[in-house]
Amino acid sequence: MFEAASFPAADDETLTPEQLAEKAKQQDKEVEVAAVRLLSRREHSTEELKRKLAARGYPEASIAAVLDKLGKKNWVSDERFAANYVHHHARRGQGPMRIRAELRQQGITDSQIQQKISGGEQDWNGRAAEVRRRKFGAELPRTAAERAKQARFLQYRGFNSDQIRAALKFDPDADDPEVDDRAGDLEPDKDLGPG
Repeated sequence: MFEAASFPAADDETLTPEQLAEKAKQQDKEVEVAAVRLLSRREHSTEELKRKLAARGYPEASIAAVLDKLGKKNWVSDERFAANYVHHHARRGQGPMRIRAELRQQGITDSQIQQKISGGEQDWNGRAAEVRRRKFGAELPRTAAERAKQARFLQYRGFNSDQIRAALKFDPDADDPEVDDRAGDLEPDKDLGPG
């Protein structure tokens, strides 16, 4: 397993200021090596990287210093992470609402999320239609039950109601069978009286 510090904690009181500075410098170097190893595997958000390093037992001050240094070098970037995340998860068939919730858990700000999701790179209506087609086939649902089942599936995947309606080619005003059936039967009733 891994030890977060090279010196025992009990010796901190007996160390000289030079030794304490050397210990802190060595600890920062260990944190930086661990952070770069994580970043070499895949992109991470700053918050995600902070959580992983803290879980390994590194002190908060060292983590903050290293993340600041890596941020200045542009080795860790929340904007780049968000862009990659949106692109990857949209290709996997997830919708913007689900991606937004997951990015919030990664510590990405709402403004960064909004910028990446609505950046015009994704056609969310088209994505929803493609996800529906892959799961249920090319034929659109014929019954209300089929339509509800497919809508629930798309909602679970993270698409909003407008995107779901576009994917199902459903217009509630024009396509609702109850509205259509009653519309033809309605005639003005001349004998409507009070009661």
